[in-house]
Amino acid sequence: MTATTAASRRARPTAHRPADAGGPTLPRVVAAQWTALTSLRSSWWAAALTVVVSGVLTHLSAQASSVDPGFDPLGSLTSGVVLSQVPPLVLGVLVGTGDFSTGAFRTTYVAVPRRWPVLVAQTVATAAFALLTAVAAVAAAVLALLPSARSRDIALDLGRDGTPQTLVGMTLLLTAIALLGLAIGALVRRSVPALTAAVLLVLVLPVVLLLATDLSTDPLAPATGGVPPAVAVVNTVVAFLPSGAGALLTADVVVEGAPDLGPWGGGLVLAAWIALPLAAAALRLRTRDVV
Repeated sequence: MTATTAASRRARPTAHRPADAGGPTLPRVVAAQWTALTSLRSSWWAAALTVVVSGVLTHLSAQASSVDPGFDPLGSLTSGVVLSQVPPLVLGVLVGTGDFSTGAFRTTYVAVPRRWPVLVAQTVATAAFALLTAVAAVAAAVLALLPSARSRDIALDLGRDGTPQTLVGMTLLLTAIALLGLAIGALVRRSVPALTAAVLLVLVLPVVLLLATDLSTDPLAPATGGVPPAVAVVNTVVAFLPSGAGALLTADVVVEGAPDLGPWGGGLVLAAWIALPLAAAALRLRTRDVV
């Protein structure tokens, strides 16, 4: 009787302990990924470069345009968007490939055997960090317009038609580009191939297509009153690429020969570019060995 009582007393604390007290819950995995992301110098360098590039390019564009008689400072608001996408894109790729390039995935997936919470946590942490960076970059762009506006005694009216959409669109675009880099990195798992693919898709391919169209069009040919078929095809393809769809977030424009997607359509196309490789990466995690 005494031995049995002593044994039950020793076992009692273990019996009342929750089975999942130290388990890898999703909030804990998100917190771990956020700590890992913010502890890297590269993350803060990417954030700083995004803000600096946005501010500097916007300031230079506004200064160059300030001599025009019809100068509108807000016309230069999106001048730094294209190059500002590069640091978030690189950051996303590095987050997506980080565990695989360092070999840390072995420890990560032993701690989180179900695997998919890691990808979800990386997405949440990257989105939060990129959103904060995007807000700072957009604020830098607005502040960069002030010197040129003051030189012409023009007040910046951020509430006028179209400007709120531009501000929100810029913020969403920079955030989405970081998530696209993450999706490509998580799918490819190798830093150099993933970064190459991301840069080609986001920055190089649209320019190549547009240049090819310009070279194939005869500038001396008589105008036919419509959009040439080659131009319409290229404009349509570009509109459905991440950069083209993202541009629709910042301005409600209609591209010649391309479908009129509008900001909502452009946002959905960009979201699809993020969701598809993320889904493929999640499927690869569940169905194949992590190598």
